[in-house]
Amino acid sequence: MSSSSTKDKMIYRYLGRSGLKISVLSFGAWVTFGTQMGEDEAYACMKTAYDNGCNFFDNAEVYANGKAEEVMGNVLQRFFKDDGIQRSDLVICTKIFWGTANYHSAANKANLKGLSRKHLIEGVKGSLKR
Repeated sequence: MSSSSTKDKMIYRYLGRSGLKISVLSFGAWVTFGTQMGEDEAYACMKTAYDNGCNFFDNAEVYANGKAEEVMGNVLQRFFKDDGIQRSDLVICTKIFWGTANYHSAANKANLKGLSRKHLIEGVKGSLKR
């Protein structure tokens, strides 16, 4: 358990010119979510980060072929439902470029990764769905 004084020690900075204030530490899902740990463990990690002032959570479409985004999405739903955390309290980002498992099995891979408009739109839609 963290005390309010621990949470108060987190430093926040503006994210560029967006007006968003984010914690200087983010919680990322690269080596934790999807295949390395279950949802209960992921929840415990994210909740500890949040309770200590972290409001910035990071993911990527390529992490565990999209499974990491699914796990984080489920944990966030639990935050909102069970813990009373508001969506507006969090800054959640993802990275788009490498694609997911579909890239490896597709016959035409030309637009399934990279920064083309097509992949950016499809990648963001896929991320939001997960």
